[in-house]
Amino acid sequence: MRPDRIRALLFTSLLGSAALFSAPVSAQQPYDGLWQVTVVTKTGSCEPSTSSTVTVTEGQISAPGAAISGKVGREGLVRVSINGAYANGQLSGNSGSGKWNGASAGVPCSGRWEASRQ
Repeated sequence: MRPDRIRALLFTSLLGSAALFSAPVSAQQPYDGLWQVTVVTKTGSCEPSTSSTVTVTEGQISAPGAAISGKVGREGLVRVSINGAYANGQLSGNSGSGKWNGASAGVPCSGRWEASRQ
């Protein structure tokens, strides 16, 4: 075998090994999956109640067509930002709840949310 071919094989093998050892370990988090969330307004002029489904993947919260940013910690602590509203709370097992606050047409509103795993 030619020396340049041997070097190329060795280089390719080393790159493959480095990628294998440096690849992040991706493990499912305890709260990953689909969650049905119901949000209820207690004060202010925001929509009285709404429900939607969110997805938790590796602790990151997402929803189709929504500008949502948030995460669920390994212990179930929830922190979310969506369209200028903020929520926090706790998941435990297959359910959870918490508080949220935001505004509608500049008027503050707030309330509670509840979630159940689908």
